[in-house]
Amino acid sequence: MKHQDLIFTNNVASHIDALVAKYSPSKVFVLVDENTQKLVLPQLSKASSAIDNASVITINAGDTNKNIESLSHIWAQLVEGGATRKSMLINLGGGVITDIGGFAGATFKRGIRFINVPTTLLSAVDAAVGGKTGINFNGFKNEIGAFCEAEAVIISTCFFASLSNEELLSGYAEMLKHGLISNADTYNRLLANDVVNINVEELLQLLEESVMVKKRVVEEDPTEKGIRRALNLGHTAGHAFESLALRRNKPIPHGYAVAWGLVVELVLSHMHLQFPSNELNRLASYIYNNYGAFAISCDDYPALIEFMRHDKKNDSANEINFTMLKNVGDIHIDCIASEEEIKTALDIYRDFMHI
Repeated sequence: MKHQDLIFTNNVASHIDALVAKYSPSKVFVLVDENTQKLVLPQLSKASSAIDNASVITINAGDTNKNIESLSHIWAQLVEGGATRKSMLINLGGGVITDIGGFAGATFKRGIRFINVPTTLLSAVDAAVGGKTGINFNGFKNEIGAFCEAEAVIISTCFFASLSNEELLSGYAEMLKHGLISNADTYNRLLANDVVNINVEELLQLLEESVMVKKRVVEEDPTEKGIRRALNLGHTAGHAFESLALRRNKPIPHGYAVAWGLVVELVLSHMHLQFPSNELNRLASYIYNNYGAFAISCDDYPALIEFMRHDKKNDSANEINFTMLKNVGDIHIDCIASEEEIKTALDIYRDFMHI
């Protein structure tokens, strides 16, 4: 896998211009959604000549638009704009933009250079880094995609002032996950912070530490054959919650789904590996107090288990694969849980979440 530049800075415009000068593309395109077109693009255009002169491609905001229709629109706009294999795509936005923009870049003319400029905490810590690209398909999250690294990722906290508390908390859930798979010091520091009231420079420092956890794992296992599965902690259950929410036509933020998924999967970790009950209780309280609860009943269990069966990490159609922890930083991948164990974990999740 090629080297990916990770740039941590609050001087985004100059770094974009430097990268465009370095690669000298035939043409620059910038992909945005309606939100970043309104809230971020104008200020970047004033400061960056590359952005100011780029052709803008806009898609509708939200995870429900991370689909084949939006992807088709991006491809069509690249064709119409005269893109060649030497063109460059700048993905300016949240996780939907970096996921779908990365997939468009990976596939258009068999691959053009792209840069990710995440504008949300969630995309900065998760979607923009690591080379996973893709779209949702037939009601399943990230069903179609490819591993393809951005040429560079420019990570900044300067756009976060426009984010809601919900968006900040959504990103922070992925940082909590990185803390859990890293070490107790990092994890405890994250639990002690109030992300909603943190200053941008302090958050940038925490963000860099968190992203470097992911970077180390990805470099060791770029295509998720082994230890990269550690990054899936909370995601098997979390993606099932997201899919159920989409089926209900009431989408939930990805980070919230991961937060609730962490509770379920640490319950399973306690059942399988004796993950400490005091740590499980501490995390569950933190999640409930900050993220509330995703309401489920026993009637939802068959659908949730079916969604988990469909997870890409499963090596067999008959087994559901989880990443589990024996303790903070003590990772066990490829753990199989039975349907009965999952139902028990969902029962305990409901107890923790006062459902």
